[in-house]
Amino acid sequence: MLRDWLEQIEAMYPQMVEWRRHLHQYPELSFEEVETPKMIAGILEGYGIETRTNVGGRGIVGTIYGAKPGKTIALRADFDALPIKDEKDVPYKSKVDGVMHACGHDGHTATLLAVAKVLSENRHLLSGNVVLLHQHAEEKVPGGAIAMIEDGCLEGVDLVFGTHLSSNTPTGTYSYSKGYATAAADVVQIQIQGKGGHGSAPHQTIDAVAIGAHLVTQLQYIVSRQVDPQKSAVLSIGSFHAGNAGNVIADSAELKGTVRTFDEQVRAHMKREIANIVSGISQSLHAECTLTYEDGYPAVYNHPAEAEVFSHIIKTSFPDSPVEEVPPMMGGEDFAYYLKEKPGLFFFTGARNEETGASFPHHHPKFDIDERGMLYAAKALLTLVYHYTVAEISEPVTEVST
Repeated sequence: MLRDWLEQIEAMYPQMVEWRRHLHQYPELSFEEVETPKMIAGILEGYGIETRTNVGGRGIVGTIYGAKPGKTIALRADFDALPIKDEKDVPYKSKVDGVMHACGHDGHTATLLAVAKVLSENRHLLSGNVVLLHQHAEEKVPGGAIAMIEDGCLEGVDLVFGTHLSSNTPTGTYSYSKGYATAAADVVQIQIQGKGGHGSAPHQTIDAVAIGAHLVTQLQYIVSRQVDPQKSAVLSIGSFHAGNAGNVIADSAELKGTVRTFDEQVRAHMKREIANIVSGISQSLHAECTLTYEDGYPAVYNHPAEAEVFSHIIKTSFPDSPVEEVPPMMGGEDFAYYLKEKPGLFFFTGARNEETGASFPHHHPKFDIDERGMLYAAKALLTLVYHYTVAEISEPVTEVST
């Protein structure tokens, strides 16, 4: 029976490519999505799937009801783009200047729409239900996930799964982490107000550049001397702006950075100690320093039981598709909010192909995916649904078509 599902999704591949390329040409920024959710809702409704629009703002939720009672499985795909100019030379290049799908969300959406088609045609076989979470605004804090959850998208859901197409790993591979998968991603901004003056008379000034440099140095001691070395933390100051002339001591400066952690206690400690250092240096060097600390997405925590199930059923079903357990990464993902509410897993599906140019990193102006990765992603999601709502996976099913 699963073999039939996989054959059906293979037949959907040209449609997946068409959807993905349309979305790639007409990307929409986080919290500004209008046409994309309309397109998604129209397709789901066309399949006879109960569809709720404007969930948490701009999200779309479709529900496929099975013929028998059982678990309710949620599958998530995000659909927002990034403020990046598309520099690829391809027929489906973005037609919106300065906006592009530079992270694969167009592929995620096309994948889940195809999965929805197959599941809607096989709902009579399901013992349980499937909830399709088409999420807006993953790329911009506070993200769309938390608003969709507050609007009830997880009501009645037992398990939640999501995948991310990755140009970092080859097409035909899967990777996952058991436990922490991605980090909490917080934002730090420090405004320094000193007293400007002539470069020849520093004693008459309060040097914002010197104070900023002191802050950058001192902040690094939090990680190196206050955080347990067996626990991960990153504090990076990526932006330092001050002054505009070499012989003028700047009266103000601005620092921007990011804090990445997994453990919530470490996260709280970083936040507290950054504030202490900013306050202390401000007082000792007679400047006014204002700290803005913005909590980003929490860390993605994959539930071990679901990670084990995923590893087992993918290895069993697709023995020729490598499945690797990998260390957590320091990137951020608002899928974390779903996993704080329900057990589940967020995994990566390879979509790298150097021969086709699909090898640039995510958020790069030449980012692209090997579109065959969508087929692998769809097969993995269908296999998860089959395992939880139809029958346990116990033997290989089929090769993944190329």
